[in-house]
Amino acid sequence: MTLQPFDIHPSMVRGAVDVEATERGLVPHRLPQWARRQIPDRFMVQTSAESAGVRLAIRTAANVIELDVQARRIAADAEAPMPPSVYELTERGAVVATAEAPVGSRFVFTFERPDGEIVPGPDATVRFEGLSTGAERDLELWLPYYDHVELLALRADAPVTAVPDGGALRWVHHGSSISHGYRAASTTGTWPVVAALKAGAALTNLAFSGNAMLDPFTARTMRDTAADLISLKIGINLVCGDVMRVRGFRPAVDGFLDTIRDGHPGTPIVVVSPIWCEPVETAAGPTMQDPERAEEWSIAAGSEADTEAGKLSLRVIRAELAAVVERRRADGDRLLHYLDGLSLYGEADAAAMPLPDNLHPGPDVQRLIGERFAAGVLAEHAS
Repeated sequence: MTLQPFDIHPSMVRGAVDVEATERGLVPHRLPQWARRQIPDRFMVQTSAESAGVRLAIRTAANVIELDVQARRIAADAEAPMPPSVYELTERGAVVATAEAPVGSRFVFTFERPDGEIVPGPDATVRFEGLSTGAERDLELWLPYYDHVELLALRADAPVTAVPDGGALRWVHHGSSISHGYRAASTTGTWPVVAALKAGAALTNLAFSGNAMLDPFTARTMRDTAADLISLKIGINLVCGDVMRVRGFRPAVDGFLDTIRDGHPGTPIVVVSPIWCEPVETAAGPTMQDPERAEEWSIAAGSEADTEAGKLSLRVIRAELAAVVERRRADGDRLLHYLDGLSLYGEADAAAMPLPDNLHPGPDVQRLIGERFAAGVLAEHAS
């Protein structure tokens, strides 16, 4: 069987705000070039480059599809083995095939060694087979949410073209590592993708692990991105990093919303407060690794008393976000809505489905959040 090469056209790429043509292929980006130049640290350089929610929308009757990629992932060192990357094909919201490939390059980074050295590695080929149903199908090929991926070449045993825009709800979301998908088993298990597939929404996921910091360049990116619905999951990174006090938080939220509204005066915006996270529910951040445990386990370095001096806890953030939204709605923005994150994952859920590192949801909770968001938010706006 001979596979024929087909161009990877930028129109195939969905979930990116910029598609860069390189000497070898295409790189989807979740921030535009001007915003990437403003990134303040090496950690965000990598996490914002990762492919959360990025996919190829293709129409084909192929039985076999091959995609050559150059992928890069964060690693603590240059030698430790890394699990293979998982690529997935979906059709009408359901996973129909998966394939694995070696990750290739590394972005060597720890918070103790934040230089972010790139260690080059080999290209890889992702191969899907046994796909044919005898007719053309509209498929989405999801890239691994934890890898930066350069798309090099596409081959198949039948023509491959871009799927035309079908008019699905254009949903743009911003959040932290929880929305990025950290600890999900694969991209289609990250909660925004779970929600998008369930509701038939066209997702652009602008969640950056560790970096939902109300950065102005993120707000401007969202301002300039086409959307029928925008959601903002705000809070956990601000507490975990202890980067703000209440005095700075209030105007920063207003400024973030003002910037988005400049480009989306008639678009519904849903402000989502943090899900349950026991160590910083009432205690202030930052979070830290529990020194008495060898495994990952987050605890609060601050105290409840610190919040009286203006520091942030999740309880404080929920109250502040609700107040900002209520005030802005009273001032006339009736398309701005508040969603309590505890309705997506609350204290009772935590007792039944605890967070494996006391901070990030495991695959079960990622799916729970996605299903609840689809039912509670997307279903209303997609209809």
